[in-house]
Amino acid sequence: MKTRTTGPTTARLLLAGSIFSISLFATAQHGVTDGQWPTYGGDAGSTKYTSLSQINADNFERLGIAWRWQSLDGALDLTNVGQEVSFGRMQGTPLMVDGVLYMITSLNQVAAIDAVTGATLWSFNPQIYLSGAPVGALGFHQRGVAYWSDGQNKRVLVATQDGYLFSLNAEDGAIDTAFGNGQVDMTDGIPRAVRGELDWQGAPPLGAVSPPIVVGDILVVSQITSNRPRFKERPPLWIRGYDIRTGEVAWTFHTIPLEGEFGNDTWEDDSWRTAGNTGVWSMMSADLELGYVYLPMEAATDDFYGGHRPGDNLFSESIVALDARTGERVWHYQTVHHGVWDLDNPAAPNLLDITVDGRVIKAVAQVTKQGFTYVLDRVTGEPVWPINETPVPQGGALPGERLSPTQPIPSKPPAFARQGMELDFLIDFTPELRAEAEAILQEYTWGPLFTPPSETIQGGNRGTLMLPGAGGGANWQGAGVDPLNNILFVPSTDSPNAPLMTTLDPSESNFNYVRLSNQAVRGPRGLPLLKPPYATITAFDMNKGEILWQVANGDDFAAVTNHPDLAGIDLPPLGGGGKHAVLVTPTLLIHAQTTLEGAVLVARDKLTGAQLKTIPLPANAGGAPMSYAVDGRQYIALSILTNPVPELLVLALPE
Repeated sequence: MKTRTTGPTTARLLLAGSIFSISLFATAQHGVTDGQWPTYGGDAGSTKYTSLSQINADNFERLGIAWRWQSLDGALDLTNVGQEVSFGRMQGTPLMVDGVLYMITSLNQVAAIDAVTGATLWSFNPQIYLSGAPVGALGFHQRGVAYWSDGQNKRVLVATQDGYLFSLNAEDGAIDTAFGNGQVDMTDGIPRAVRGELDWQGAPPLGAVSPPIVVGDILVVSQITSNRPRFKERPPLWIRGYDIRTGEVAWTFHTIPLEGEFGNDTWEDDSWRTAGNTGVWSMMSADLELGYVYLPMEAATDDFYGGHRPGDNLFSESIVALDARTGERVWHYQTVHHGVWDLDNPAAPNLLDITVDGRVIKAVAQVTKQGFTYVLDRVTGEPVWPINETPVPQGGALPGERLSPTQPIPSKPPAFARQGMELDFLIDFTPELRAEAEAILQEYTWGPLFTPPSETIQGGNRGTLMLPGAGGGANWQGAGVDPLNNILFVPSTDSPNAPLMTTLDPSESNFNYVRLSNQAVRGPRGLPLLKPPYATITAFDMNKGEILWQVANGDDFAAVTNHPDLAGIDLPPLGGGGKHAVLVTPTLLIHAQTTLEGAVLVARDKLTGAQLKTIPLPANAGGAPMSYAVDGRQYIALSILTNPVPELLVLALPE
C-alpha cells in the first residue's frame, strides 16, 4: 500500500500530571482548561482552544490595552555584525505558566515577562546573527519555545535559527549546563551539514524556526534548511528526540530512509544518498496519553523538480506518527507522492475526538497548502473517510521528471480553497476585465490541481500557474479546534503563483532545472487575476466531514475596493483580511484582520461565522493569538508588527 503503513495501537501514558478539567473533557487533547498556555498551540494537540470565557460577545468591544512589551531586538547594537539584520518579522506566540509569559523574538532572544505588568524578568540572547544569514528564505524569525517541568526543575527549551538547542532555567534564564554542557549543536551527525560552511545565500546548513515539543522527558526537535538550493546535495532533516535533562540524543528518525530501512526503495537510483530537506519546518503535535508525536513533513529537495529523485520519496509530504519514547514509526500517510509543487504539510496537525456514525474516533486532522484536510485515526493512521488514489495530469512535465500517476484525494471534508485553475475562477466584475484576464491566463500553462511545473521561456510560456500558490491554502497559521462542538476552523487564502523554472550553468547548479523564484500572477489593470474572496475562514463539522460555514475574511481588499474602473459596481465581500491564526473560546472565534482603516482584532460567532465585534490594533498581527488568566482576569496576547520595533500586545477588560 503506497500511502501508509500501520503499527502498534496500544495507548501509552508518557506524561502524568494534574490539570484542572471539566467533565465535558475526556482527554488532555481538549484545549487548555486551567487558564494557562503551556505549549505553542495551547495544548499538545494544537487545538488553540481555551476554556476561559470572561471575554465574550457582550464585552469584546470593551477590551483595552493592559500592557505593551517591545521586542528586545530593538535595543541591540547590530552595527558590527557583518551583515544587515532585520528583526521586523516577529511571529512568536508566548507561553504562559504560573503567571509568567515566555516570549521569543525575531532574533531568537527569549524573555520571561510578568503576565500582569509586562515587566521583563530575564532575557537570553543566543546571538544567532553572528552565524550568518538566516536559514530559509523568510528572514530572521522564530515562532515559539517549549516548556518542561518535573515539579521541581523548570526549563524553557529553545531551538535557534542557526541550529543550536538551549535549556534555560525558567526561574532566572540561566543556561542549564547539564543540557549538552550548555548547548547542543543540531548539525552533529547530520550528513552534509557542516558547521561553519555557509550555503550560497550565506546561511548555516540548518536551523529551526518553530518550537520543539515536549513529550514526557523527551524533547522532539525539527529542523529546516534552505528551500532554494542550487545543488542537489542537501542535508536530510532528521527528526530527533533529546533527553530533556542531559541533551543527549535519545533517538533519530531518518526522514529520508537509509539503506535497508522501510521506505528506502521509494528513493530510486540511490537518490537517498544525496537528497535533503524532507523535514518539519512548522509546528508539531503530540498525544500525551498515547505518547505519539505527529510530524507534518515538508517536500524533498528540490521543491519543484524531482528528476534527480525518482520514486514516491517517503517520508516527504507525509503525516508521520512516531512513538516519542523510542522514535519508532508507528504509522505514516503520504499526502503527496513525489511532490513537485512545494506542497509541504505546513501546520501542526490538530488532534480532536470526533463521533462518526456513532463511533468515537481519536482523530488527527492535517490542513494543507492545496486546500485539503486529511483526517486520520491518530492511533492507527487509517483514514476516517475514504481517501482515493486519483489519476492526475501527466503531460507537460519538465524533461527528466517522472510524476506519480495518482495522488490521494480525500472524499471528506470538501476542499476549503479553490484548486487548480478554471476559467470560472477569473475576475468577472465586467466583461472587459474577464476578457483581459482570459488573455493573461493564456500566457501560462494551467489546468487542474497537480498540473506539473513547466519551463519558463523568455517571451513565451511564463510557467505553470499554481492555485493555491506555494503559500497556500493553509500555511503555518494552521487551524483551530472547538472541542465542545467538534468544529475545525481553517483560515486560508487564494493567491496563484508560477514557479520560474529554468536551467543554470553547471558551475551554478547541478539540477537539470532550478526554481529561481515564485512569480506572482497578476490580473488586468492592477487587479487580482481571480474573482473574490481572496481570504476565507472555513468551519468544518468534523463529526460529519462537512462544511458548517465559510465566510470571506473581511469586506474590502485594497487593490479592488477603490479601483477607478470599479466605481459604481456593487462588490461582494472581497476577503482582504489576510490569513491569520485563530483563537477559540467557549463562545467566540477570535483572529486578527487587515482592513483599509488598519488592523483589527475580530470576534466571530463560532457556530455561524458571523462577525460580531472588532477592536482596533496598533499594527498588523505577526504571530498567533493566545489567552491566559491571572487572578481571575482573562488576557489575550499577540505579537504585532509595529515599526521599527515589533511588540507583544496584551489586552484585557477594564478592571
